[in-house]
Amino acid sequence: MTHIDLEYINNLDSRFRANFINSLTGYKSCNLIGTCSAKGEANLAIFSSLMHIGSSPALLGFVLRPLTVRRDTFENIKQTGLFTVNQVASDFLEQAHQTAAKYRQQEPEFEAVGLNEHYLDGFKAPYVAESQIKIGCSYKNHYLLEENDCILVIGAVEHIYFPDHIQHTDGFLELDKINTMAAMGQDGYALPKFLGRLSYARPESKPHFIKNGA
Repeated sequence: MTHIDLEYINNLDSRFRANFINSLTGYKSCNLIGTCSAKGEANLAIFSSLMHIGSSPALLGFVLRPLTVRRDTFENIKQTGLFTVNQVASDFLEQAHQTAAKYRQQEPEFEAVGLNEHYLDGFKAPYVAESQIKIGCSYKNHYLLEENDCILVIGAVEHIYFPDHIQHTDGFLELDKINTMAAMGQDGYALPKFLGRLSYARPESKPHFIKNGA
């Protein structure tokens, strides 16, 4: 087993270090965040930092890199207060990955990468038509992470669209049924396999596999 320390990490080539540290923490969620500017210009960007913040109220968050360059996603959210989260599936992975490219501000990114804007129930931010799980969110707050100048954005979940057949009777969603992707580092992707669900952990009993939460 290889062991390295902080001094070694700090002396690594910057690109090698980014690939290494970014993949170190394991599989991450893989989502497209859709926004629209006040002028109606749609933007789409892939994120692997999306996280569950809470379920009551339903909140989620994602991390933006430092605002040293143009960040259309953040600017659009500040202008309109809305954004969408769209899970990436294997059948449009390449198009989703391409949204990481730095397109010109006025260039329609949906069209450029080969994905389709989709507007639902009067919500002003664009969903991705190809995505089977779509979440409409309103901006709640953002926080500067002083350690590295990244931004944590918090959103409130207002709308959710998903296929009925992936939901268990207790609410759980079995994501592998729709080939939801996981991200690995900055450019790696995996297709997770669902192994099952384990019983609630208690000191007096051993875990066992359960079905539909029971």
